[in-house]
Amino acid sequence: MQRITIDPPQLQGNQLVLTVPQLHYLQRVMRLQTGAKFQAIDGVGTLYLVELSADYGLVLEQSVPAGIELSVAVSLIVAVPKIGLDDVVRACTELGVSEIYPVTSDRTIVQPSEQKRRRWLEIAKEATEQSERLIVPTIHPVQSWKTAMVQIIGQRKICAARGDSQHLMSCLDLQESISIAIGPEGGWTDRELQQSIKLGWQPVSLGQRVLRTITAPVAVMSMVSGFLESPKISPYI
Repeated sequence: MQRITIDPPQLQGNQLVLTVPQLHYLQRVMRLQTGAKFQAIDGVGTLYLVELSADYGLVLEQSVPAGIELSVAVSLIVAVPKIGLDDVVRACTELGVSEIYPVTSDRTIVQPSEQKRRRWLEIAKEATEQSERLIVPTIHPVQSWKTAMVQIIGQRKICAARGDSQHLMSCLDLQESISIAIGPEGGWTDRELQQSIKLGWQPVSLGQRVLRTITAPVAVMSMVSGFLESPKISPYI
């Protein structure tokens, strides 16, 4: 069944006020006729079954399905690469990320605009619909790595270069939110790593291979989602 993302203010009683782009998508692109059913998510956890009218939607049912989202919140702090963050946002949304902090660091070259962040948010909405999630990840404004890393609580891991750092998979638990910082091409500088450790971040390894900045976040989310959804530990299996 076709699914769209709405903003909560679009709901007025049992009516869903559809925007012009949403009507165009449903009627012209997806060819839905009056009376057809579709699903809508409000991006914060509620699913609606809706019947299409001429210019609005009639809400038939609403529910809060369990077991679709990861059991704890997962945040990614990602040093902005020259290209490829669109794909990172899309893939990590599909894998269950809760929020993404695009950051600048000592080795960051680009300085993305607010327009770019709005594009990432649209990609996150599309990926949420495609993967049948209920919650749209938060895409924070671009900020410095230290500004982002000071405000985060819960498990805090920073991906370090190959070396003696403990592997990410061996130091996760299910008791609190998980935040993982991924550096730029060339990695975090020694200064950044040392300051992060002072702020309470634990250096971790992703293995013996060198991953690109656009590969590492997807690898991280694959490891974390696999860990959280393992049949041996997931509360939903």
